[in-house]
Amino acid sequence: MPFVWLQFLLCAALIGLAGYQLSRYGDVIAEKTGVGGTWIGVILLATVTSLPELAVGISSVTVANTPNIALGDVLGSCVFNLIILMILDFLHREGSIYTRASQGHILSAGFGVMLIGFVGFNLLLGEKAENFSIGHVGIYTPVIVLFYAIAMRTVFLYEQQQIAAYAREIASRYPDVTLKQAASRYALAALVVVGAGIWLPFIGKEMAQVMGWNNTFVGTLFIAFATSVPELAVTLAAFRIGALDMAIGNLLGSNLFNILIIAVDDLFFLKGPILSHVSQHHAVSALSAVMMSGVVIVGLLYRPTARIFKTVGWISLLLFSIYLLNTYVLYLYGE
Repeated sequence: MPFVWLQFLLCAALIGLAGYQLSRYGDVIAEKTGVGGTWIGVILLATVTSLPELAVGISSVTVANTPNIALGDVLGSCVFNLIILMILDFLHREGSIYTRASQGHILSAGFGVMLIGFVGFNLLLGEKAENFSIGHVGIYTPVIVLFYAIAMRTVFLYEQQQIAAYAREIASRYPDVTLKQAASRYALAALVVVGAGIWLPFIGKEMAQVMGWNNTFVGTLFIAFATSVPELAVTLAAFRIGALDMAIGNLLGSNLFNILIIAVDDLFFLKGPILSHVSQHHAVSALSAVMMSGVVIVGLLYRPTARIFKTVGWISLLLFSIYLLNTYVLYLYGE
């Protein structure tokens, strides 16, 4: 048992360190190539922190044959990303983050509700979803890709100036790093993340066996935490330099990319539509993420100022309560 936990902690540490370097040198590459303010540069900035989820997902549905861990990782990461907002709210001592954040985040949170809700809908169909497939791929996969493309274009056109300014600000902190150095270090960090991502599903499978837990619970709680470490590191780094809107935007944008990963996993899972071969209890995580996204939208619109015992606002308490409920239900009923 101690050896399994040691492997998990080592893997999480590798993903965290390499994931932060991915984000750092991704920003530098965007600036050095002159695309920092373009749609392509923004895509690079927004998706690098989700590379661990992508590596874990492909590894889970191919070599490890644990689709429940793959889906649990994606949906668990969506839930965990929204919990990071509570951490930001606690660290932001000047008041609630929702009084300072741009209301433009409602756009990405709204698209998140649509995409995550669509996945939850298909999860509840269970095996019946196999009737709506193209070969081994579910009909929902091209729909997810289309929704994601529309969401990215809409959100990034709306936020282009803010994200471009952030990319320039980060890159300007590393004037001595050349494009060649940034590219080589980015590639090295990517290899570390991919290697750890391939290793992680096997650790999760062994953890479930040793601890007597189910794969759904392990994937949603532990694997999702490990692969969300880069989001946490990058979000806190953005918060420290005063880029609160970019910190929030990184989390909501990562949730959109996480749902796209389900479509990628479906392509690699050759036994049939992936959502027909996993536990329907993953719908609990999907609906939890939808509820949490709805709570965030309320906070951004209502902008509550009250803080409980000068710590966090009631929006953060609601987010934490839904997270705990989701974890408890999956622990009791996951497969």
